[in-house]
Amino acid sequence: MEKVTNKAFAVNDTAYDAQNPLIIAELGTSHGADPAKARDLVDAAAKAGANCVKFQMVYAHEILHPKTGAVKLPGGMIPLYDTFKKLESAVQFFADIKDYAEKRGLIFLCTPFGPRSASEIAALNPLLFKIASPELNYTSLLKQVAGFQLPVLLSSGVSRLGDIEEALELFKPPGGRDNPERICLLHCVTSYPAPETDYNLRVLRSLSAIFGTPVGVSDHSADPELVPVLAAAMGAAVIEKHFCLSRQDPGLDDPIALPPEDFARMTAALRRTGGLGAEAMVEALARERGPALVEAVLGSGVKALAPSEKANYLRTNRSIHALRDIEAGEVITADMTGILRTEKILRPGLPPSWAEKIAGRRARQVIPAGEGIRFEDI
Repeated sequence: MEKVTNKAFAVNDTAYDAQNPLIIAELGTSHGADPAKARDLVDAAAKAGANCVKFQMVYAHEILHPKTGAVKLPGGMIPLYDTFKKLESAVQFFADIKDYAEKRGLIFLCTPFGPRSASEIAALNPLLFKIASPELNYTSLLKQVAGFQLPVLLSSGVSRLGDIEEALELFKPPGGRDNPERICLLHCVTSYPAPETDYNLRVLRSLSAIFGTPVGVSDHSADPELVPVLAAAMGAAVIEKHFCLSRQDPGLDDPIALPPEDFARMTAALRRTGGLGAEAMVEALARERGPALVEAVLGSGVKALAPSEKANYLRTNRSIHALRDIEAGEVITADMTGILRTEKILRPGLPPSWAEKIAGRRARQVIPAGEGIRFEDI
């Protein structure tokens, strides 16, 4: 079997690697803004073997335009902007749940989606940050998070190699030395649920070799063991999986999340096989699940958009959108634009790195509110 790179990811002086991965229970917004349910989720995740719990600090205006419309999620077509508005929580909610999680011996992690949430999370003094896949190209957000000088998990779903390279460049200190163990690339397939055979887990080895960073996986597949164990065999220092109390709960991600008993199966499998070594881990799963399935999940190792996420490229990612109607001939100012996810109804615009280039230019034609601002519009 080919040699597997096994770089460690450092958090608060603890090194996590494939033999001892950082296991993240992605709780997201499954708490429904209810502090009691948030505590129940933390308790259940701790009991199921997680050593980190992750939340999302949601402000609807940082993610979507109100005209985004309904978005297809595991629970059906959801009016996502309105749903996010209902999930917005005070900073004290996150401060309290951070304190509760840490008292349970868990690492608290929270994903920002824009400058306000990033600043508010930083004020909570977290041990690390997480950038979700759609924000991998959100240039100004990445620069802001890089300035906090904390370990960062960069999720790389619905991205190409060039997108990852551009994102990592923003975390390099100017004139300083790289500290690659403080950045971990999380391989991800942006589909809900994602087919296990789309995961191409040999790409973990490729990404680590190309970029010199630790790697991990953010797994949206339904199987509790297949992708996590094979990811560890390929050198994953971090394993993230959505977590719920029940798949019948109303949370946005609950239908594709692992309930406590399945999450416990995953953590037990990782700890049972972690000391075997990569080759033995793969052989054990091949005997249990069949060599053809295991080989399909391992894939070619070539980084490419997975079949199930191709349609999301440039739509789930961020681009520049008009916040209001911009008239032909009007000078475009920063307050007229937002760096948002496009989704399926609106058209995508120029990438976030163009934000400063657009400001001060005149609109060639009417740009309707919500639509992406394209090169031909300025």
